[in-house]
Amino acid sequence: MELLDLTFLGTAGSAPTARRGLPATLVRCGGDRLLFDCGEGTQRQMIRSVGLVPVDCVFVTHFHVDHFLGLPGLLKTYGLVGRTEPLRLYGPPGLRQLFGDLHPVIGRTAFDVVLTELEPHESVDRDGYRVEPYAVEHGPRAYGYVVAEADRPGRFDADAAAALGVAEGPDFGRLQRGEAVTGTDGAEVHAEQVVGEARRGRKLVLTGDTAPCELTRLAAWEADVLVHEATFAEEDAARARETGHSTARAAAELAASATVLLLALTHLSQRYPPTLIEEEARALFADTVVPRDFDTIEVPLPERGPPKHVHGGARERTTPAS
Repeated sequence: MELLDLTFLGTAGSAPTARRGLPATLVRCGGDRLLFDCGEGTQRQMIRSVGLVPVDCVFVTHFHVDHFLGLPGLLKTYGLVGRTEPLRLYGPPGLRQLFGDLHPVIGRTAFDVVLTELEPHESVDRDGYRVEPYAVEHGPRAYGYVVAEADRPGRFDADAAAALGVAEGPDFGRLQRGEAVTGTDGAEVHAEQVVGEARRGRKLVLTGDTAPCELTRLAAWEADVLVHEATFAEEDAARARETGHSTARAAAELAASATVLLLALTHLSQRYPPTLIEEEARALFADTVVPRDFDTIEVPLPERGPPKHVHGGARERTTPAS
């Protein structure tokens, strides 16, 4: 899996604004498309940016309506455009009850909707990466999610292999897979002689709604990107604590302590100008961005540089809707 990026479809808090939709973030992992939360109007935000792409999985952080109310419309539209492949939905315990309550609205779909209730740290294993929920501080059933790529094999030193008498060809591949081979002189050559240490996989953390908490700091340790809510400015820190939300400053403190590469602040309230939120966070953690709807963050392999925030990046790769 080389491709890894995020598209911000909705970056507002509990109420949409003229320029910001309700919470929804699309993550591309190789050929997979993962949607984290699906606020009201998410399908419209998709159409305005990347197109009505076929999402593989939806991960719901919690059951406040601003985080899931876009699902009925998205499911119905997928049916109208002829989707047949299953859609997998994950969330905290209570997901099945939620969909039971929504059944009169959604009705039957032409494709399977597979519901899975996750316990904290119950990993969803995908091709080359995993998605793992952890409990955050926003009520009893609220999750953040870690998207973690598997470690990659170390670099293969072809010159060293040749010097040890290994012929170029299938034996090179066997060494890269960790197998031992026999050189032209009859000596056994082991992978550790020609393959470097494993290279770390990339990691994203999306908190959903939460007060800053130790589990987020642990989950985000040395993450490439931490997407953290910033519903309040520091002047309203008491209100943030009362409601299980975060200030921009507190999110920045957490990002600094977790040594993440890039902090992206979302779930913005219309109480404050985005520049205030950005300045408050950057005073403590310089590598902070406040994405607008349809911005992207590209996450290259670590040896190719740090994550890159691209203003309006989603519009540059629009796929026409069916």
